Amino acid sequence: MAKEELPSVSKDLQELQKKLSFLIKSFQNNSKVVAFMKSPVGQYLDRHPVLALSILVFMAMSAVPVGFFLLLVVLSTLAALVGVILLEGLVISVGGLTLLCILCGLVFISLAISGTIMMSYVMVSSLVNHWFSYRPLAKQNPSVNCQLGMKGHHQE
Repeated sequence: MAKEELPSVSKDLQELQKKLSFLIKSFQNNSKVVAFMKSPVGQYLDRHPVLALSILVFMAMSAVPVGFFLLLVVLSTLAALVGVILLEGLVISVGGLTLLCILCGLVFISLAISGTIMMSYVMVSSLVNHWFSYRPLAKQNPSVNCQLGMKGHHQE
């Protein structure tokens, strides 16, 4: 059975090798790769394959921590924005309720002050009318009062 599996495994390996060679050729024929390989950096990395492999391994290994860091930055920015929005909403709500309470208090105070002013006006106008309504009656016949007082004094 082991000998029967070997031809199928070698056939699978040959098919895999063909696919990988096709993939490598497609990368090498890519216009961006050709442009990079013609640049000085690409030529330097082509002459130093150990350095190119080290940079490739470093980039592959650093992708996960850099990705986590960028995710942390995005999440903290979103949390800060949501926090600011919530804090701003809280401040506006508290400020609005405070303004509402102050305005309600001012309504009651203005009603009390206007009521006091109206009562003062009514009392002052009543007192003024009362004072000036009795004075003309006392000044109508001052001589009659004086003569009556004198007559009564002489008769005794």
